[in-house]
Parts: sequence; C-alpha cells; structure tokens
Amino acid sequence: MESDLSPYYKEAAKAEEEIAILKTSVDSIKKKLNEKSIQLTEDPEVNKLVTENTRLKHQLAILNRAIAAEKSNLKASTIDSTRMESIIEVLTELFYNAISTAFPDVADPPVVIALAGSNPKFGDYQCNSAMPLANIYKQSSGKKVVPRDLAQKILDSLPSHPLVEKCDIAGPGFINIFLNREYGVNKLMTIFDHGVQPPIVERKRVIVDFSAPNIAKQMHVGHLRSTIIGETIARLLEFLNFDVLRINHIGDWGTQFGMLITHLQDKFPDYLDNLPPISDLQAFYKEAKKRFDADDEFKKRAYTSVVKLQSFEPNHKKAWELICDVSRREFQNIYDRLNITLVERGESFYQSRMERIVKELEEAGLLEDDKGRKILWSGLASSVPFTIVKSDGGFTYDTSDMATIKQRIGEEKVDWIIYVVDAGQASHFYTLFACAKRAGILDDKKHRMDFVGFGVVLGEDRKKFKTRSGESVRLVDLLDKGLERALDTLKQKGRDKVLTPEELKRAQEAVAYGCIKYADLSHNRNHEYIFSFDKMLEDKGNTAVYLLYAYTRIKSIARTANFTAEKIKELSKKEKITLEHEKEWKLGKVLLRFPDEILKTLKDLCPHHICEYVYEIATTFTEFYDCCYCVEKDSAGDIVKVNYGRILLAEATAMVMEKCFYILGINPVEKM
Repeated sequence: MESDLSPYYKEAAKAEEEIAILKTSVDSIKKKLNEKSIQLTEDPEVNKLVTENTRLKHQLAILNRAIAAEKSNLKASTIDSTRMESIIEVLTELFYNAISTAFPDVADPPVVIALAGSNPKFGDYQCNSAMPLANIYKQSSGKKVVPRDLAQKILDSLPSHPLVEKCDIAGPGFINIFLNREYGVNKLMTIFDHGVQPPIVERKRVIVDFSAPNIAKQMHVGHLRSTIIGETIARLLEFLNFDVLRINHIGDWGTQFGMLITHLQDKFPDYLDNLPPISDLQAFYKEAKKRFDADDEFKKRAYTSVVKLQSFEPNHKKAWELICDVSRREFQNIYDRLNITLVERGESFYQSRMERIVKELEEAGLLEDDKGRKILWSGLASSVPFTIVKSDGGFTYDTSDMATIKQRIGEEKVDWIIYVVDAGQASHFYTLFACAKRAGILDDKKHRMDFVGFGVVLGEDRKKFKTRSGESVRLVDLLDKGLERALDTLKQKGRDKVLTPEELKRAQEAVAYGCIKYADLSHNRNHEYIFSFDKMLEDKGNTAVYLLYAYTRIKSIARTANFTAEKIKELSKKEKITLEHEKEWKLGKVLLRFPDEILKTLKDLCPHHICEYVYEIATTFTEFYDCCYCVEKDSAGDIVKVNYGRILLAEATAMVMEKCFYILGINPVEKM
C-alpha cells in the first residue's frame, strides 16, 4: 500500500526555511553583541530567537523521523521477493525507527549496527547505539544515564520484521540481534529463480578511466594494477546496473610522435606505399629516442613534425596511424588474454577541445601569465598551478586533462568519474578536480569524482618489480610465465592424467590469469604488494588456486548425486535449502551477506573486500561439508541418501562464488 509522504516533506521544508531565517537573525545579533562585549544570555531578544530555533529544529527532527518511519514501513510491507537484501540497511532502518520513537528529543540519533562475534549466543548482529546515546544525554544534561536502560527502551520501540527472530541485551547495553532462519531460507531460494541479484542502488552514468598505456611503448607490470583494478570496478558497477563507460585514455599525442614519425620517414621513406616492418615498437622507440637525445638537427625536425601532426597534415597523420595501429594490436592481445573490455579514447581525441578550453579559461579571466606560459591556480593551498599553455604555445597533460573532464561532464553527461591511477599521481588529480571546480566545470552537488590510487608492485627483494637488467617487466612476458608456472603446478598434481587436453588448457588459463589477478585484487589497493608466483600458486590460504579448487569441489557434489543444472532447477521447485544445523546456518548467514559486501566495495572502491568475502565463503563451506553430509554412501560406494536441502545450499554457495569471481574477472572451471 502506497503512502503519501508529500505533507511531511512540505512541513519539513517549511521548518528548514524558518530555521535558516532564524539562524541569520541569531548570527547577526551575536555579531552585534560580541562587538559590544555583552553576554548572550543577558539579552531576552536573543534568548527568544535561540529558543524558537531549538523548537523548530526539534519539530524538523520529528518530521524527518516520520518520513523515515513511513519509508521503513513501506519497505517492510513490500519485501523484495526476487533478491537478497542488505541486512545492514534493513537493521539500520529498523533501529533508526526504534531509537527515534524511544528518544524523540535526540535530533540525529546514532545507529550503530555491526556483525556479532563468533559466539552464537551473542546473536548474529549487534546494535551498539545505547552507549553513544548515553553520552549524548550526559553531555546535554550533565546527568549519568545507564546505557542498559536506554537499550531496553530501544527494544520496547523496535518494530517487528521478518528478518529478526529475537533480540536481547548483553553487557553494558549491547543489543544482540538473532536473524530468522526462515527468512534466510526464503532469501537464498531467490537465487534459483532470479540468479544472484545486486542490491538496489540509485543508477548513475559513470566513466571508469583505467589501463592507459602509451602508444609505441610496451605494456609493462606498471599497467597491471590499473588494468585489473579498473576492470573489476567497472564490472562491479555494471552488476549494480550503472551505465558504465570504460575509457582507455591512451597516450597517442605529443612530442614523442614527432620523434617517431621523423625516424619512420628517415628509415622507411616509402612508408606511404609499403607497410613498414615495425612490429617491435619498443626497439623502434629506443632507436628514435637515441637520435632525439644525440642529434640536434633530428630533434629540430621532430619538433616540426609535431606541429604538422597537430595540424593534421595528411602524410604525418598517416605515419601516426601506422604507429598507433601496431601498438593497438599489441595492447589488444593483452586485453584479450585478461578478458578486459575498454573503449579507446586517446589524447588526440581532445586536440580541438584543448583549443576550446584554453579560450574559455582565458575569457573567464582564470589564466595568469608566468614568464610566457599560461597557468591556472587550483585554489588548493599546497598545489602547484596547472600549465595550460607552455611558453612555446604548446599544450600539456594539464591542458588535456582539463579538456577531458569538460568533455566527460558536458558531452557524455556523466554523474561520476573514476580515475584508476597509481598513488604517485594523487596530487595531480586532486589539483585537476580543484581546477575544474574553479572553472565551473565540476559541481560537487551534481558530480562525484574519485581518484582510485594504488601502490606499486614489488619484486621478492621488496624493490620495484623489474627485470634483472633493471628494466620494467613486460606484461606479455609476465602472462607467458604465468601460463608456464600454472601448467607445471597442474601437472605436479597429476591433473594432466585426468583432464582432457581442452579441459587442461582451460584450467591452465584459469589458474594463470586468475592467480595474477587475485594476487593483486586481494591486497588493499592503497598498499604496495610483492609479486610472487610461488605464493600465488599455493593451493592453501587466500589464493586464487585454493578458491578455484574449492569451487570445483562444490560443483562436483551435485555431479556425484547425478544432478545436472536442469535437475537442480527442478529440485528447487520442490525442495528448500535447509539451515537447521549450526554449520548450515553459519554458511547461510555468510551467503546472505553478499549485498552488504557489494555495497561496502561500492563505497570505497576497494576490491579486496570481495576477495576476503569469497575466501570466507570457501572456508565456511569446508566447515559445513566436514559436518553435514550432502550425499551419503554405503561401504561399497553406492549412494544411499541424498540430502536435497544441502545439495541446494551447496549450489547456492557455488552461484554466489561465481558472481564474486565474475566481478573479480576470474573464470572458474568445473573440472580442475
């Protein structure tokens, strides 16, 4: 049943407007009183205004609570039967309602919901609001209040909900919350009819800017983290039904192209008619750079080539396209192997837009002359200014980034931009955001900007990961080594004896690319991590190999009972998951946390939350499987009993793991 909240909103808006007017009056009188050194409490006019302001604030708090209560009641009466819900969100709404009802004089009541500890007698979740409430009353009245008494008042006002079986009070005032197992069964069963669904969030249009290699240079291990983390964030947002544009902002413009084009024209003068053999662009780049550094005449011609390229002179544009195409093919090889999807949009795309942004900034009076260059200050105390135009009239990365952010907001109409770049670039991007705000491009009320930084990849010597010769490790070499090591690991376990060649190849790729991705994603992205094939290929602990093996074991349970995917679907129409045994219930509660883990990751864009969660699923499933037989056999190995509820629980576990794997970009296999 719908509830009309418009009267509440109108009253709340009116109260807020009156408070704003009163606040202005109070501030004005305070200023006058301070100037005259008069005590505030001695003026009856001021005291009257302060009292009225307090009364209106109290009225506004009551109205806001009424709105929240109506929303909560609507949500409770129309429980979504197609998906698991965020338990934290449901409990937060319930206890906000209860605390607001029990303590109407607290304008912004604290609602503290947390997972309970491992001891089941203390419930599944806890509400720890009584202590901060007691502190609020002590500070406002000076009187000591017993938190346990406050907790009891909260419980007395707590509305019923199918999620909650019961609550009790422990210790100084902790409220233990016990979840309803039937609710858990019903929610988990939605997986078989609707799949593993995302929690409902407000849909936004988002750009995720990641990977970003440079043309004519090999992708190296430094690109690994941006590519893997960016892909995972994009998958997470797409799962949540955001409109996601995955952008690969490649470096395909600038001084280095004048150098490369000039070298190409010298070495292959017939390049317009015959495709030059420049498949090894790394070597070609090094040759050009050597000439550029040593030969002033070559350098002069290279600068001339830059001007011609940026004027789109046909022959120079053709040479540029040849070089870009070679790089693009190499990049795509990496992306295909890692199952990465991107829309390329190089710096060249913004050339005309850079010209426009310079003109707009000049017309707005935001550019200052600094010894011939044109600079833009951000307004941040510690930042250096952006160089928008160099003294020679050329543009910079600062110009490009300003044009880029304007294009994304003005033309793409995005609500949110996420830059996945190494932590060393933090200062640049925060300056970019500040400059864009100053230029009127960004509006904090309309747009969200996130700099998703990450630490460097270290070798086992705890130094920046490089080859023995001191060069950056090429990403293609790293992937090849991963395939080699993964195959060795599978052969050591005798997998080549039981798998077909096709199954072995799929397992090899799943392990190789999965372990590389998971080793990165399982670490907090803000920290550096040590790259070690030995550790990431271990089949124990929080590794991709362990999780992939765990998944294949879970999938084998249904096969042992002769259940195909179709039979599982049929079974779910007749039977239900069982959560009666404590280990069944423990596993069920972990699976029910899926929406909360997704929302947690959405909040800080740290994929390691999902890694920790899927590892917890695997270890909790092991506990369940050791205690609860899914398929019972006699001494001859014949099946004597199949516990259908447990088969369904195992399949639900596999489906939640699959969704986590998908978000992490890992491809599980059913046989390994």
